[in-house]
Amino acid sequence: MLRNHRISMLAAIAALSVAAVPAVAKKAPEPLSKEGVEAALDSAYAQFKDLKEGANADYIPALAEVDPNIFGIALVTADGHVYTKGDVNSEVSIQSISKVFTMAKVIEERGPQSIPENMGVDATGQVFNSIVAIEQYKGSEMNAMVNPGAITATSMVSGGSRDEIWNKILSFYSDFAGRPLSVNQEVFKSEAATNQRNQALAALMGAYGHIKGDTAQATDIYTEQCSVSVNAKDLATMAATLANGGTNPLTGKVVMKSENVPEVLAVMATAGLYDDSGKWLYKTGLPAKSGVGGGIIAVAPGQFGIAVISPPLDAAGNSVKAQKTIEAISNALGANPYAVMPVARKN
Repeated sequence: MLRNHRISMLAAIAALSVAAVPAVAKKAPEPLSKEGVEAALDSAYAQFKDLKEGANADYIPALAEVDPNIFGIALVTADGHVYTKGDVNSEVSIQSISKVFTMAKVIEERGPQSIPENMGVDATGQVFNSIVAIEQYKGSEMNAMVNPGAITATSMVSGGSRDEIWNKILSFYSDFAGRPLSVNQEVFKSEAATNQRNQALAALMGAYGHIKGDTAQATDIYTEQCSVSVNAKDLATMAATLANGGTNPLTGKVVMKSENVPEVLAVMATAGLYDDSGKWLYKTGLPAKSGVGGGIIAVAPGQFGIAVISPPLDAAGNSVKAQKTIEAISNALGANPYAVMPVARKN
């Protein structure tokens, strides 16, 4: 098929951003100073704490009730230092950030080729829950950061029962976060009562052969994974585990194989912020993922993971404060992996 010969230029470019070391420089990034990180967080927090833009997601009723004033920043370095600012204790539902880690689980179980061979890795050019995007290529040119691809990825996690599959997913998330995570049952019930479109997306992916099992079960598990409660430190630790090549920098546990991390980061880079993924990559160069619960994670490979939680979203479904805050901190720390200096010529 055509898709087997078509490689997205954006995906090829994004793959460069996941390297811990810029190819031109051939050296490790400069270590972050405590003073520099703290100053960057303090400055961004002061700059954006009073920003009043965006609105909570309301198509899931429980999300409309979340405190819009939550604003927490956490940065965890690859060598295990934790920096926080603001409200890092309040929890929100992980929502679409979960897609990153379920995809990672599938890659761990089935290998990196399992994702492009089943639902693809290209940006769809459509909204995150588009039916048209499925129909255009019969479900073959999705990615695991949009709902059809994410539900398909959930269906690919192995297990003999729903409980076995779910427990594997939740345990995997908890290993990334470095503590046991749990589900916000109120959000789960609210989301399950309003997920008819996701049920339709899953049924269509099943009709085209991408979901091999029970599409209703895959949708239900996907809905539950989106309802996992996290705080800013949890999310930053999850991002830092990717930044550290799959080893949790706080617990020392190897959560996933280092050789499988670049593929995860590449899909984040191409499709992590819904319709604005290209704009985000243009500004920061960092693989990232947002969720309509108000969180965004970003990964500076080999350096740090950062997360910001602030529930009010823009029209694309991304937290307004989180985007601005992470961009400011990344710029202050020189974290853009594309920002390399020319190498001196040898005489």
